[in-house]
Amino acid sequence: MARATSATRSRRPSAPTVPDAASASAGREGLSGPQRALRRLGLVRPIDLALHVPLRYEDWTRVRPLADARDGDEALIEGEVLACEVQLRPRRQLVATLAVVGGGRCTLRFFTFYPSHQRALAVGARVRAHGELRGGWAGWTLVHPRLLSPDAPLPAGLTPVYPTTAGLPQSYLRAAVARALQQADLTETVPAEALADLPGASGSPWTLQAALAFLHHPDPRAPRPALDDRTHPAWQRLKAEELLAQQLAQVRARRERDALRAPVLRAPDDGLPRRLQSALPFALTGAQRRVVAEIVADLARPTPMHRLLQGDVGSGKTVVAALAAAVAVDAGWQCALMAPTEILAEQHFGKMVQWLEPLLARLGRCVAWLTGSQPRAQRQAMLSRIAAGEAALVVGTHAVIQEQVTFERLGLAVIDEQHRFGVAQRLALRHKAGTAAAGMEPHLLMMSATPIPRTLAMSVYADLDVSTLDELPPGRSPIVTKVLAEHRRPEVLERIRQQVAQGRQVYWVCPLIEESEALDLRAATATHAELAAALHGVTGADGRPVQVGLLHSRLLPADKKAIMAAFAAGALAVLVSTTVIEVGVDVPNASLMVIEHAERFGLSQLHQLRGRVGRGAVASVCLLLYSPGESGRVSESARERLRAMVETQDGFEIARRDLAIRGPGEFLGARQSGAPLLRFADLQTDEPLIEWARRWAPRLWQRHPEQAQRHLDRWLGGKLDYLKA
Repeated sequence: MARATSATRSRRPSAPTVPDAASASAGREGLSGPQRALRRLGLVRPIDLALHVPLRYEDWTRVRPLADARDGDEALIEGEVLACEVQLRPRRQLVATLAVVGGGRCTLRFFTFYPSHQRALAVGARVRAHGELRGGWAGWTLVHPRLLSPDAPLPAGLTPVYPTTAGLPQSYLRAAVARALQQADLTETVPAEALADLPGASGSPWTLQAALAFLHHPDPRAPRPALDDRTHPAWQRLKAEELLAQQLAQVRARRERDALRAPVLRAPDDGLPRRLQSALPFALTGAQRRVVAEIVADLARPTPMHRLLQGDVGSGKTVVAALAAAVAVDAGWQCALMAPTEILAEQHFGKMVQWLEPLLARLGRCVAWLTGSQPRAQRQAMLSRIAAGEAALVVGTHAVIQEQVTFERLGLAVIDEQHRFGVAQRLALRHKAGTAAAGMEPHLLMMSATPIPRTLAMSVYADLDVSTLDELPPGRSPIVTKVLAEHRRPEVLERIRQQVAQGRQVYWVCPLIEESEALDLRAATATHAELAAALHGVTGADGRPVQVGLLHSRLLPADKKAIMAAFAAGALAVLVSTTVIEVGVDVPNASLMVIEHAERFGLSQLHQLRGRVGRGAVASVCLLLYSPGESGRVSESARERLRAMVETQDGFEIARRDLAIRGPGEFLGARQSGAPLLRFADLQTDEPLIEWARRWAPRLWQRHPEQAQRHLDRWLGGKLDYLKA
């Protein structure tokens, strides 16, 4: 927030011209600094500025006497400067004393100040100051108050404080918004019957114009709690508008996708999927059979599948993907499976080779492996097989979407941990249908081990069909989760000795690779050395000395592969790692997971890491080591995350709590890269409004298509491409 630097500066800047869409494409030539700053915030059209609502408000409508004030109150005071000096201790600061109108004195304190402050606070000058009053043994104090002219008329409404950026003063932004409210087209785009159906609507619903006018300049008598927690009817109207725009976009995206063509993928009853299922060394769970049936039905349609397969850690998503790939291959098409890390991609590749390669070999086809670290000759051979159609299934990392990769006929694209890919990357995979599939879109199956809370599935993912694996395969052992302070580290080391002596294996996860001066976190390299020393001389169940491995992202791919292979084979008893083992690693003999500095990890990440153990029949334990720091405590959000880990292993409950702690922007990560997330609605508290928007969006497209399009243009402009991914 820009701070006024002179009590005598009462002139407001002239209202700037709001750039329109045409000027947005004209480049930055001739634009002032504040105009460029508006562009950085995406405030290009008048409607963008009209919808740029305040973060909070300041009350400049009346001068408060100190007798009415309480510690922590926001107040506008007026008085005469009795003293003003620059003090050098304990740090350089400007300190002024005011004799306040109505009685009492107040100290104004500035740690950053300019000559203009000193001129405005000359002894004898009259001044108004606004800020948060702090009471103490020395009397009332305002720290870094805003200085205002005592001659300017007091505003009639609360003064808005807007989200801003460097080079964009509040005064300029207020003037730009005021001008935009006059220029913007705020005619109603929501039909009256939809407004009458709004949850909690009583009497005449607020118009958009009235709601925005109120939110930009609320009456000082308005209930501040309802303004601050966004429950005021004006806020409810704005949230409803935003949610309706989101749902309209989702409905349109689904309809546009339904108009596209995709290959019809069917396998005969005795085809490859049936043979694969018969060859598996385990039986599918009921949830897996249900989800496979949903996917098979989608693949048999001539429109592109756009399905999200969600399931908790260890629920068996990979075998579902293998069966979907078998359907595509049996129909004469190719399948691509893309994972965000080489370790995860290699896990998938190993299972696909084990399950599918023997069946594909009879057809003269193979499973191809594609990563950026491959030797050139091997990579060229794989590219040739993919282009010729010999590679029925292609498994890899981001290398799968590189320009030189050409498919003969890609019928199905599978993206694992889809939230870790950006929009452009997901679109790139869908655009590789191949020359033999000209005019065709591949079917798309996205997988996530981070379950999607219901409100997100209803809103952000409303354009997707969602399949849920809500049943774990039999034989999985329960995982006991415990939280331990750092000073109990010796107990943890003793537990590791016991585990490895019994032939069990252990993960130890650290947040950094090397020691950092900026963060006092124990590094993976230091922990590896510590554990190697602590386990020196300890022998495993086979009588051989136990070995400790170290895995992190800076290792060469071949070294990572060798270390993971050694751990999977049991040659390493303990694996010290960074979070590269977060997903995809499957070692049933590992029964102990230690996560160091657990307070620094996100809840979803903690749950994913915990899922690396408990994959065999032996009871497993996850130990969350935390360091309270100098204060002796961890943050409230960290305590909530650790508490959730102890209280539940249910991935859906974990996801719900994670959404509540972090909010949708952080929770979704790269899923929404380049996309407009909700600015006003709260997925935790506004579920009735989400339900309303879901009901009315398809009705608007059907009954009032022109209004629906205008509503979408108003709220999203050209930001709709992300829905295609």
